[in-house]
Amino acid sequence: MSAPMQTTTKGVGQYIMLRAYDQDFATDIMMVREIRGWSNTTAMPDTVDYVRGVVNLRGQVLPVIDLRARMGGGLTDVKTSTVIVVVDTPARTIGLVADAVLDILTISEDQIQEVPDVLHRNENAYINGVAVIDGKMVTMLDIGQLVSSLH
Repeated sequence: MSAPMQTTTKGVGQYIMLRAYDQDFATDIMMVREIRGWSNTTAMPDTVDYVRGVVNLRGQVLPVIDLRARMGGGLTDVKTSTVIVVVDTPARTIGLVADAVLDILTISEDQIQEVPDVLHRNENAYINGVAVIDGKMVTMLDIGQLVSSLH
């Protein structure tokens, strides 16, 4: 008699799914500190176009990155659904502007496919791969790499 088969899911994690200009992105939920409604940012001189400015979060000044602009889609048009997702990385805490937070997903490593070779890998080092969830393509973001690309 053979032993019962054990099923284990390798590398399962929880991710928060964000929308920016009709594209879905996901990042590790453990890096998310909080999700805030939109608040105006204070512009800073000599910053790249995807940095919207800074906000004051309970006494801490945070840079705010526009996810849509960072992906080459221009600045986000602020609406009532626009949010700032506050994320913590080992390097720093930042805010990410997104059109909306859509869902919390459980994704296993085997659901994530590598980034196609046609993309400029050095310029997109903050993209971990692509997952197909319920028939939709979801770009997997590495927020730690995204933040380190700001230096």
